[in-house]
Amino acid sequence: MKKIFSGLFLITSIITFAQEAIQFQDIPFKDLIAKAKKENKIVFIDAYASWCGPCKMMEKNIFTQKAVGDYYNANFVNARIDMEKGEGREVAAKYGVRSYPTYLFLNGDGELVSQNFGYMEEAPFITMAKEINSPNNKKGSLKERFAKGEKDSEFLINIMKLNSASDFDFAKKASERYFQNKKATEELSKEDIGFLLFFLKSADDPNYKVFTAKKADIIKYLPEETYKEFDNQIKLSKVLEQSIDDKNKRINEEYFMKTAEPLVGKYNAELKLNQTKLSYYEQNANFAEYEKAALEYYKNSDSFEPNELLKAAWIFSEHVKTPASLKKAAEWAEKSVMRSETSENTYILAKIYSLTGNKEMAKTYAEMSRDLAKQANKDSALAEELLKQIK
Repeated sequence: MKKIFSGLFLITSIITFAQEAIQFQDIPFKDLIAKAKKENKIVFIDAYASWCGPCKMMEKNIFTQKAVGDYYNANFVNARIDMEKGEGREVAAKYGVRSYPTYLFLNGDGELVSQNFGYMEEAPFITMAKEINSPNNKKGSLKERFAKGEKDSEFLINIMKLNSASDFDFAKKASERYFQNKKATEELSKEDIGFLLFFLKSADDPNYKVFTAKKADIIKYLPEETYKEFDNQIKLSKVLEQSIDDKNKRINEEYFMKTAEPLVGKYNAELKLNQTKLSYYEQNANFAEYEKAALEYYKNSDSFEPNELLKAAWIFSEHVKTPASLKKAAEWAEKSVMRSETSENTYILAKIYSLTGNKEMAKTYAEMSRDLAKQANKDSALAEELLKQIK
């Protein structure tokens, strides 16, 4: 009889304990949203990964608390989704989940109304929920409210924060309305300046007028030189866009310099042009033009970080055949090796030496690359294959 009573007590305790914890719905994502829409609730998603320590601590220590369970069960549609499995991958991509745990709060239209991170104790975890579970967050679609002209600053800030990664254009429009509604005499805060610079992409943007009009506010937080550099990049973005001939995969250098030099000066115009040529010709696999651009840009190689030079050396080793250019690439790779020897940079140097006919040095560095890879438990196949070719 005692055994039966003990068993019943244990079962009752387990059921009671389970009821006190957050009740997570094990249903497809679209059904979570539909349920929230029907019940006029917000969806709470614990976005976790199976290997995440703080996620496990939240599950064990916080989600099981009665006060937590009572509030979340009464006010939210709750779910736990592994962001590295099944439809969790799509959820992670859509809402920009990059760290664990992340707490996603979505309205019945599937839009983010809040996003928070990390291990939290019981009290702040409930306080957070109460702040999010406001009537304002249940008014309906953020985009519909925005389209109807809502101007509340907190509403616009929320859109900027929540959509900067997942829907940049929407967040950018919110930033423009936010600054449009600020009084001309109102000083910009540090947070305001962060929003302004983050969403400002062109001198044609409405917020560029704010950027120029509020220079005095901005340089209280940024060096004036940084302000000027940022201004130059903004001015050049439009010129650059007009200079790229995507049909022929070329950059109209003459037009760019003619238009950009009066805006930012010859030095800054040439610097931007060379940087753009490198990235554009690499992306479009035009390595003949990349070779010319790299040789021009890195001619004073002492001004650049060895790792940046190493990347150019790697591209040369894969796609360039000109002996003089490969000799220059060897100098770039040597700078990286001189700083610290790795299996990667010694392999690139070995390959360039091999291409220039310096078999002895190629063999030395290929052996070094192989040995360093093995010591670090990395793949040494490339170095070993190169050694076979050298012999």
